[in-house]
Amino acid sequence: MSFMRPETFTTRPTLQGTFGMSATTHWLATGTAQAVLERGGNAFDAATAAAFVLHVVEPHLNGPGGDMTGVFSTAEEPRKPVVLMGQGPAPAGATVQHFRAEGLELVPGSGALAAAVPGAVDAWLLLLRDHGTWELAEVLDFAIRYARDGHPVLARVCSTISVVSRLFREHWPTSADLWMPEGRIPEEGELVRNPALARTLQKLVQAGAGLGEAFAAVPAHTREERIDAARREWSEGFVARAVAESVRTAHRHSSGTDHRGVMTMADMAGFRASYEDAATLEFRGHTIAKTGPWGQGPALLQTLAILAGFDDDRLDPSTELGAHTILEAQKLALADREAYYGDADVPLDYLLSEEYAASRRALITEDASHEFRPGSVPGREPYVPTLRTEYVPPTLSDDDGGSPALGGRAVPGRAGSAAAAAGVGEPTIGEPSLGEFRSGEPARGEPSVASNGETRGDTCHVDVVDRWGNMVSATPSGGWLQSSPAIPELGFCLGTRLQMTWLEPGTPSTLTPGLRPRTTLTPTLVLRDGVAVSALGSPGGDQQDQWQLLYLLRTIVGGYSPQQAIDAPAFHTTSMPGSFWPRTWEPGGAVVEDRLGDDVIAGLERRGHRITRAGDWTLGRLSAVVRDPRTGVLQAAANPRGAQGYAAGR
Repeated sequence: MSFMRPETFTTRPTLQGTFGMSATTHWLATGTAQAVLERGGNAFDAATAAAFVLHVVEPHLNGPGGDMTGVFSTAEEPRKPVVLMGQGPAPAGATVQHFRAEGLELVPGSGALAAAVPGAVDAWLLLLRDHGTWELAEVLDFAIRYARDGHPVLARVCSTISVVSRLFREHWPTSADLWMPEGRIPEEGELVRNPALARTLQKLVQAGAGLGEAFAAVPAHTREERIDAARREWSEGFVARAVAESVRTAHRHSSGTDHRGVMTMADMAGFRASYEDAATLEFRGHTIAKTGPWGQGPALLQTLAILAGFDDDRLDPSTELGAHTILEAQKLALADREAYYGDADVPLDYLLSEEYAASRRALITEDASHEFRPGSVPGREPYVPTLRTEYVPPTLSDDDGGSPALGGRAVPGRAGSAAAAAGVGEPTIGEPSLGEFRSGEPARGEPSVASNGETRGDTCHVDVVDRWGNMVSATPSGGWLQSSPAIPELGFCLGTRLQMTWLEPGTPSTLTPGLRPRTTLTPTLVLRDGVAVSALGSPGGDQQDQWQLLYLLRTIVGGYSPQQAIDAPAFHTTSMPGSFWPRTWEPGGAVVEDRLGDDVIAGLERRGHRITRAGDWTLGRLSAVVRDPRTGVLQAAANPRGAQGYAAGR
């Protein structure tokens, strides 16, 4: 069947061709990926080059000190989806006891104490080594040039720096030096440079020539050995040393208090990115491939398993019945995410079984649930967190340390949906308001920056398919410029992924040295008849898979083209504990784009959903590439919201 389509307008065409397609969250990264393809590189060369460019041009959304997850298939093995694991673990010193001794009840949302071991760079270099064809110097040349020679800065980068400028000046002077040269906030379109990051990348390239500090005497005769030399330099050489030294200085965290980080050179040396088998589910003739339950990816699979038992008319996101059914299924899957997911022994086979999905499906009624309802798994006790329902940020005063948007408290009551309505998902400092999002206006990109002096970080995304059939979807994030003090000799800062762990014992995602925090980074690969046909993903924290679900339903069941599915009205639930500090939730909450329609929205409210209208073009950051294995025709589509994402190809 085909779903109803209240709008036939699309913001741009679905691109079609046979040579290669790229789609990312920034046009310069997309252009970089396409340039690599045009010069004979494959999808893995192109995606890696684009990812390092994203570190430079979207520093408010990701950085080398952050994380990434990917899922891909190769032309040689198109039937085998593989997960690229670039999520670093908690350092050895990141114990619950240490955080409690520091007076903390939650892992902070900003500051180096919340840093997991950086995983993104090693993951990209691993992918390049094993599946790319280019030399590291060629791949990094794009990012090095943008960092050294400059690129036109985004308005959102400028506004993010503006909001945290007082924090930088008074508490994070190294960040002020990097992002506010001469004490000035850059202006939109101004050429900005990061020479320290350019030098860092160049030194990684030089390590392959035997000029690095780590194992410099080891000869690197092959391309693979040269890339491995750069990986060693990152984890055991000058980068690791600078990281370990930088965290020794106490600095302000989102808790409103000062702390030192705990990262050491041993932590850096102990991590290597890896490959894993994907978690998969069959849905309407397609195989959906995600990360394992150390990430939130299988929650999308659980949602699809629940929805699979309904007729198609209940799966249309553009109708009241469809939107209600989807929201209720998402609540159930996300409750299980909180109750059972983590870097632990997770009973995923049971959670994805038809029997279990049927039991969850039976809980969906005609009315919206406001309960937190994890399922029952034999022999397991579900973790039920203490649910914080409203975050009250601190007020600024002369004696608060001069830190806008740092500190605050969670109190009982109804949660504000501001951050969720903004369509962003990964706070580093404070909780934004709805002030900047006016009905009918396009979203101005992420992160959200509100008038009360607070900002949220978000994420990037990359999709590439080449003419040979290699396909990759990857979601880099973390290490935002506002996440922790900049490391001056490196040109970037550490991420804050540990905020996704709990400081309570006995949970599936309790902070534990050596274990990965349960990440929200969740790219998707779709297979049909056992062969990869689509790669997609989105920034957005807890919303990533919720928005991807709408895309999958509209394309697989509803017959939408990729661009139609991306442009169509979006929504998501906030009726689950947020994955990020300060870990709030809104019982029964649903955030919708106004384009969903007054009648549909009113119907959802009658059913008991607590609706927040987010404006017409605010939710979703999706991009996608597609390949038809029968004809070789390729497609690509990108998100128009925020006027930043772009697709290219021929």
